[in-house]
Amino acid sequence: MDDSGRDRDQVYSGAPRFETTRWSMVLSARDGDSTEAFEALGALCSTYWYPLYAFIRRKGHDAEAAQDLVQGFFTKLLEKGDLAAVRREKGKFRSFLMAACTHFLANQLDHDRAKKRGSGRSPISIDRLAAEGRYGREPTHNLTAERVFERQWALAMLDNVREALAAEMTRAGKARQFEALRPALLGEAERTPYAQIAADLGLTEEAARTAAHRLRRRYRELLCDEVARTLDDPSEVDAEIRSLFGSLAD
Repeated sequence: MDDSGRDRDQVYSGAPRFETTRWSMVLSARDGDSTEAFEALGALCSTYWYPLYAFIRRKGHDAEAAQDLVQGFFTKLLEKGDLAAVRREKGKFRSFLMAACTHFLANQLDHDRAKKRGSGRSPISIDRLAAEGRYGREPTHNLTAERVFERQWALAMLDNVREALAAEMTRAGKARQFEALRPALLGEAERTPYAQIAADLGLTEEAARTAAHRLRRRYRELLCDEVARTLDDPSEVDAEIRSLFGSLAD
């Protein structure tokens, strides 16, 4: 059996199973006191802080103020200050997050108030230098803060999925195959020809194409799973993915 078929059940499991999502867990617990729900909320916030940072920067705040405001907002959120206002019809975590942050900003007189609200605590880890490096690569054309948020949300989602897939392939002893096939996964126009990839990996060209197909399929499965974590209703996954890719097309 060639490498494209070996251990494929270990790497390419079936379609994802959507159990209770992180966001639906938070919504279900909004009127109670569930440790698991607030841990889920904290995990979501830690994963998706940068889109809010970019949103606040595009609103005109400098880097220091943006960091303080993000920390202040998450401190308030994780202390359950806003959870009672969550309604099930707000089924997307990203929609709730931007609306809640907009409201938070409207109630801030300046970033010193955000510092005071946080009382020196940092509910999430923010590397300001790294954040500003990312923000410096934002398009210079006139995207609104809301469009920047949507774009960065989509990019964060895709980055998380690629990292998860890379880790999965590494655990299966296929790190080299992943690196060789990653351009095909990303759809890069000038990717290395399959004949060269096959030669580098010691596969036939057909086997390399088959491995790339399986990699793309697994990527799609992991993407669906990641998107579902941020939705109340997993049946909306496909629509959410279309919306996210639409935000990258601008």
